[in-house]
Amino acid sequence: MTFQNPSDAEIKSILEATHRIAVVGLSDKPNRASHGVSKLMQQWGFKIVPVTPKPQAEILGETVYPDLASVPGEIDLVNVFRRSEEAGEVVDQAIARGAKFIWLQLGIVDEAAAARAQAAGIPIVMDRCLMVEYSRLFTD
Repeated sequence: MTFQNPSDAEIKSILEATHRIAVVGLSDKPNRASHGVSKLMQQWGFKIVPVTPKPQAEILGETVYPDLASVPGEIDLVNVFRRSEEAGEVVDQAIARGAKFIWLQLGIVDEAAAARAQAAGIPIVMDRCLMVEYSRLFTD
């Protein structure tokens, strides 16, 4: 069966239920998409939790964690800025961590990982930009 993203109504519901976003692959470089998207989501009121294996103290004023397992507290949504071939491992970590939702950014597709998330009861969005979808559904 081919993966199908949630409907606009379902995506809107996911975003309304999201307050804390763990961003896997968040770069400290302002010219990177992960940085720009996360900064804007932060400005829109979301709590951003940077997750990157690069040793650094903070990105966007927030404490950096090396992996999802190290993040304290609840994670509403895991936003993935990694290559498609690395997405499956992140999805598995998000499932193990008990994330409520998983979002694979524009250009990131892993149907097997999406099937695992769905089997675990976790809604997943693939190949869409979180910032674009939020803007389209909430700021028009």
